[in-house]
Amino acid sequence: MLSRRQKHILIKFFSLFSVVRGYNILVVVIAQYLASVYIFAHDKTLKSVLLDINLLMLVLASSATIAAGYIINNFYDSEKDLINRPQKTMLDRLVSQNTKLSFYFVLNFLAVVFASYVSFRAVIFFALYIFAIWFYSHRLKKQPMTGNIVSAILTVTPFFAIFIYYHNFEKVIFAHALFLFLLVSMRELTKDLENIKGDLALGYRTVPIVYGEKVSKKMLSVVAISTIVAAFALIFLFKIGHMYYFFYASIILLLLFLMILWKSNKKTHYLILHNILKFIIVAGVFSILLIDVSVVLNRI
Repeated sequence: MLSRRQKHILIKFFSLFSVVRGYNILVVVIAQYLASVYIFAHDKTLKSVLLDINLLMLVLASSATIAAGYIINNFYDSEKDLINRPQKTMLDRLVSQNTKLSFYFVLNFLAVVFASYVSFRAVIFFALYIFAIWFYSHRLKKQPMTGNIVSAILTVTPFFAIFIYYHNFEKVIFAHALFLFLLVSMRELTKDLENIKGDLALGYRTVPIVYGEKVSKKMLSVVAISTIVAAFALIFLFKIGHMYYFFYASIILLLLFLMILWKSNKKTHYLILHNILKFIIVAGVFSILLIDVSVVLNRI
């Protein structure tokens, strides 16, 4: 049996894990390594990629920065989240705001330390990334369109760090990046539709509030169609191995998304749409393995 103090510590841990969304960070770490092995450094041996200390430091710096970003975002959005996500917010509030801010500064410091192992340019990159996340949470998040675009850019930035490290400028990488960027943009706009109640109560100028739900749905439809076009381009214009299974499945899910979108008028409907997009993104991470199923045997 756990003592009262041990239970208290355990609850605090789960609360902090919820704040930094540890499950999301784990997915990003897996995605960075899979992308490095199968896309960014496909010409290198598997061992050299997995044992690359510089890559590990970049992944750790990314993880620390993202975790800090979730903390500062939680700090600024605490009142809004209490309306939109009351149960999660109650769990998050088990850790005080002062403790969260302390972790925020510690994580950002660790990110810079990890980056310094790689190079001074990496330090500058992550310093700018840290500032951009803070500026987005503090100012840009409440702005229609601008907040959505910046959020999508910040989401794909950790992969940009690996991209720069390997100096791989193949067109297929940009095609994958565009597909991911469009998916994340869809997710951000869907979240705005899902969170209208809290955003309206606290004066957030999101797209649905400024332009209305109908305009938001039209914008989402345009981005969804663009994402489907990007998926077809990846299937027919690039060598992606068996990953075309994922893109065909994504096209089907995106068409389903569009059908549900125009019938949606409740938060639960938008939550379903949000979960469809999250599923596509997470499935996309693990489907990277399908690019070359023999990579583990041939590149050891």
